[in-house]
Amino acid sequence: MKKIKISTIVLNVFAWFWSIVTLYPLLVTFLSSLKDNEEIFGNMFALPTKMIWQNYADALFSANMIRSIGNSLFLAALTTVCVVLVGMLAAYILARQKYFFVKPVYMLFLLGVMVPIHTTIIPISKIAASMKGYDTYWMLILVYTTFQLAQAIFLMTGYIKGVSSEIDEAATIDGCGMLGVLFRMILPLSKPIIATVSIISFVYAYSELVFSVILLSSPNKYPVSRSLMYFKGDYSARMGPIFASIILSVLPLIIIYLLFHEKVQEGMMAGAVKG
Repeated sequence: MKKIKISTIVLNVFAWFWSIVTLYPLLVTFLSSLKDNEEIFGNMFALPTKMIWQNYADALFSANMIRSIGNSLFLAALTTVCVVLVGMLAAYILARQKYFFVKPVYMLFLLGVMVPIHTTIIPISKIAASMKGYDTYWMLILVYTTFQLAQAIFLMTGYIKGVSSEIDEAATIDGCGMLGVLFRMILPLSKPIIATVSIISFVYAYSELVFSVILLSSPNKYPVSRSLMYFKGDYSARMGPIFASIILSVLPLIIIYLLFHEKVQEGMMAGAVKG
């Protein structure tokens, strides 16, 4: 009993310590969002002497953060749908079928996980130019989906391999085709890994900056990450509104994660172990 109590205390202390380490930057960001440049550069970690709520008004209306958040949510939602749909179809084939090319294709997707995204900037720019994809959402969604598919297929394939193949056999005997087995049997059982892949893809598409800078030029199409640059000039920056914009931009992600974090953790563990 004594060992159990000591281990429990140690785990609780570590959990509280990690929570503080995780939440402290968010607290500092919130406090900084209520200051002006003088206070931020003077002592970022001190409480604000006077709360400047105007920073939030500037973020919402001057930088048009409401529209930018809407743009980012739109991009993230469509990217997530594409990744889950295509990833699930591919993962089912890779996990269940015995074709000779299945393993090489699976290894190819694993290699895709290891490719640094930024090494593809020049090729993607040329492809976008040839396809007239500049300043269009569909090109951005295509790029986001492509980069998230490798990880999604890796996680989903591992998860589906852990689902008994007897379910497929029973459904086939009852008259289900391949798509029927996938959407009626496997899909309902794969909710944890779908939630995991959805959150990962959503967060990536919502916060991505590099490709939005390269592919988008119209201010009314800017996502959140691009609008954060509004208050930064060539020689100075208004840090208060920038921090306020950061707080506003992370709120949707925090809400979504709080709603689905249990399924995300469950899916990550299952996909990693069963793969």
